Amino acid sequence: MLAYIIRRVLQSVLVLLIVGLVAFAMFSFVGDPVDNMLGQERTQADIERLRQQLGLDQPFVVQYWRFLEQAAQGNFGLSYRQGRPVAEILMERLPATLELAFVSGLLALFGGIALGIFTAIRRRGIPANVIMTVSLIGVSLPTFLIGILLIYVFSVELGWLPSFGRGEVVQIGGWTTGFLTESGLKALILPAITLGLYQMTLIMRLVRTEMLEVLRMDYIRFARARGIREKSINFRHALKNTLVPVITITGLQLGSIIAFAIITETVFQWPGVGLLFINAIQFVDIPVMAAYLMMISVMFVGINLIVDMLYFAIDPRLRVDRTAGGH
Repeated sequence: MLAYIIRRVLQSVLVLLIVGLVAFAMFSFVGDPVDNMLGQERTQADIERLRQQLGLDQPFVVQYWRFLEQAAQGNFGLSYRQGRPVAEILMERLPATLELAFVSGLLALFGGIALGIFTAIRRRGIPANVIMTVSLIGVSLPTFLIGILLIYVFSVELGWLPSFGRGEVVQIGGWTTGFLTESGLKALILPAITLGLYQMTLIMRLVRTEMLEVLRMDYIRFARARGIREKSINFRHALKNTLVPVITITGLQLGSIIAFAIITETVFQWPGVGLLFINAIQFVDIPVMAAYLMMISVMFVGINLIVDMLYFAIDPRLRVDRTAGGH
């Protein structure tokens, strides 16, 4: 077990280094931030002086190595646009993104599993067929279009929910939350549905497919022949074995929620790190862009690492294979 964890951690570190290298290389072609930071009356001497101050006159390898050294210490440099530490800016925006991702993840996880179980058990019923038909909308339509449709229906036509912003928030230490205010909760509903709908439909269809496959197994037939109650068969025997292959895909989907939040935050003008990244692209704010991508990569790789550990702990076949391979 320990060797497996060490190997996965080393692989995760290698992935982060490669992602950081690719991102840093791509951002170098976005544009020159000096053009946005200096006015029209700038001189060549001003340009050279600013490039030297920002370290842009150094070779790419030197810039990237310096970025890694500072990032390891939690220092991502200064924002070219705001002139403030990037870490401070990210910490201001991070609570909004994490709250949105948390609510969306809960919706996708519990809603997807519950609907998947229901449509598998009642697969010939009308409600199950209706749910499966409606789920095609969540899979087929792009996220931004779903958000626009929700805004049009619930904000423009019905006027029930706000169409943008985070609402009123409460400061608790260094954390801001909208969970404790009515306007904050209302503002969270539409973005959370928009962000979580796609993942929820994928999880639902995956759970349904896996559970239908498990229900065809011989041991399920033997359980029915022994007179075990149908409810016990579905939830104690079938569901347990259904969730083993679902864990990996579910973990990937929940990890992607944070990455895909950038689209939802743009549509709803949600003040999170995704919207910060979009603004950074417009102003060629390379430190903010690099720090955002590294932060998202760390979260995504960390979630995948946790999922791998859970998968290893839940599925006894992996432990048996590792033990047999070791001997």
